[in-house]
Amino acid sequence: MESTDLTHYKKLVAKLPQLRSEIGKVIIGQQEAISEVLIALLAGGHCLLEGVPGLAKTLMVKTMSDALAMRFKRIQFTPDLMPGDIVGTEILEDDHETGHKVFVFNRGPLFANVVLADEINRTPPKTQAAMLEAMQEYKVTYNGTDYVLPKPFLIIATQNPIEQAGTYPLPEAQLDRFLLYIKLSYPSETEELNVLKSTTGTNRPELNTVLSDQDILELQTLTRQVHISDELIGYINKLVRATRPADSPSAYVKQWSQWGAGPRAGQALVLCAKARAVLNERFSVIPEDIQTLAYPILRHRIALNFRAEAEGITTDKVIKQLLTELKLT
Repeated sequence: MESTDLTHYKKLVAKLPQLRSEIGKVIIGQQEAISEVLIALLAGGHCLLEGVPGLAKTLMVKTMSDALAMRFKRIQFTPDLMPGDIVGTEILEDDHETGHKVFVFNRGPLFANVVLADEINRTPPKTQAAMLEAMQEYKVTYNGTDYVLPKPFLIIATQNPIEQAGTYPLPEAQLDRFLLYIKLSYPSETEELNVLKSTTGTNRPELNTVLSDQDILELQTLTRQVHISDELIGYINKLVRATRPADSPSAYVKQWSQWGAGPRAGQALVLCAKARAVLNERFSVIPEDIQTLAYPILRHRIALNFRAEAEGITTDKVIKQLLTELKLT
């Protein structure tokens, strides 16, 4: 990397704390979740947000979009939502030059930089599947024609963990498309008190635009250039392989897991560790990056057996045990 490029990138990276500060004007607490959403953005992936109602999931995403000056769209997923409602459809219009009627593709809400797929598990599999090509290929196909989605492109899907009646759980194939599975917890007593004080008056904080869409694209390029040692890559490979019962050295995994993470999990862990380094104004990955991100990256890529569910064993407990057993040598 040339010195001029390094200076430019350092200026961009120095704006990331300011970005978190702008988001903090509106969102009180949830710092870990905010960091993980920003990591997904820097890594060029998508994330699934899970939390009970009222934890400001929608507000968090909208606030981040405002601070980044990126086009934001919210899709409320419902049982009657059709694929054309999110992708778009052709409409018949008059061609003013020829006087003939022509079909014109009317782009759906997926054509935005940040798309909030609210309560994605409330829509049928047919509509959920319509998002797969967009998430993986960054384009949609309609009537044999490809339409490229804008860049940067980030899908943030939300789901409610406590209300499962009338929902359509995401299949494992689609869960694996999400780079991170982020769980939002209740705020602390102090944070909740500050929420009550700051959101029930007349004061409305004004957000400043910190980074442009072009800045984000450059930071995504920088993320892939961040250094990670062969030792840490080897540790990631060992960790991911240890989640698979057939190959795992862990008796805990063999006892409670049905199947483990695939190679995509290792790719995600390397890339997100680099993104976390950038977010923390570093140009090299450290072990803490990997150990912190192991949870949101692996928790939706490990399937537990029926006995584990009956005993209250969660994927987070399996990950914690693996991190305890597997040490960097």
